Amino acid sequence: MKEAVLQVSNLSFHYDREEVLEGISMDIEKGSFTGLIGPNGSGKSTLLKLILGLLKIQKGTISLFGEDSSEFKEREKIGFVSQKANSFNSAFPATVKEIVASGLTKKKGLFSLLNKQDQREIYEALEKVSMTAFLNRNIGELSGGQQQRVFIARSLVSKPELLILDEPTVGVDARNVQSFYELLRKLNLEEGMTLLLVTHDLLAVSQYVDHVVSLNQKVLFDGSARDYGLYLEDLEMEVTGNNYTEQEGTHCDCHSLSV
Repeated sequence: MKEAVLQVSNLSFHYDREEVLEGISMDIEKGSFTGLIGPNGSGKSTLLKLILGLLKIQKGTISLFGEDSSEFKEREKIGFVSQKANSFNSAFPATVKEIVASGLTKKKGLFSLLNKQDQREIYEALEKVSMTAFLNRNIGELSGGQQQRVFIARSLVSKPELLILDEPTVGVDARNVQSFYELLRKLNLEEGMTLLLVTHDLLAVSQYVDHVVSLNQKVLFDGSARDYGLYLEDLEMEVTGNNYTEQEGTHCDCHSLSV
């Protein structure tokens, strides 16, 4: 069995009296590409905040690289790419290079000058996402898909071992979504990077992820993408008799959910 870089055990969380997560347990293995899926309000965002240390754990445990999350100090091992459309002002006057350089803050501090090694790492991060030609362009001049590639480079520049992406295709042109997922798969296969992709739509990524965790307050499914397709087929026959999954809330061609 591969080493787990992230372990969640019997995790529960509530806001006031509203239970948001109930007894969540899951492992993310080193080198895997996991899709964490679920409808809006399923607890995905809360789980992410708990993993990233933005919320205090109420019950259960989270381990990062074998260490309890409350004691974990090596945050540079975790890269995070948020929903660009909800978190970034495209009119912000910064170049692509400056955006990527800001990813070195954890390592260098806020006001440190860039040295030759930093410059090299910035270029290499942009090279991995095929954006070196845009090094000196203003970030606001780029398309949504190009901007998200830059934000991935910003996360990559600190050389994380786990990259977490929260609905990263929000604001990305539909024509560029496939190439964006192909980039993630390339990072997983060629760089050996562990990826956790949070989304509400597995159909778009079914041919890229190898592990699926389906969440709706509780873990509904945890297994391979291929087995998830079989799970949905069984669920359809039991609940509706046609290609619609009640718990996922989306029309489904389940035969496409295999890798």
